[in-house]
Amino acid sequence: MADQHAETAHDHVHGQMEISAQVTMFDLFIEMTKWCSLGVAALVVFLVVWFAVGAGFLPALISAVVLTAIGVVALRKKKDAAH
Repeated sequence: MADQHAETAHDHVHGQMEISAQVTMFDLFIEMTKWCSLGVAALVVFLVVWFAVGAGFLPALISAVVLTAIGVVALRKKKDAAH
């Protein structure tokens, strides 16, 4: 039985993506990763303080808001950044 992918294996041309497109995609990936990580961390803190520690809803909300505020300050783009 012949490999059905063998016919299209030669269609790939290595290195045809523009460097600017690669840089843009990498920057987007990094930005999405860091902001989504902050969101997940805030959610985890909120749920842990609320349910595992048993402190209640308001202390959990305050903890998550404080973590989010510190994270936004720490993760925002710096003015002297190269990109």
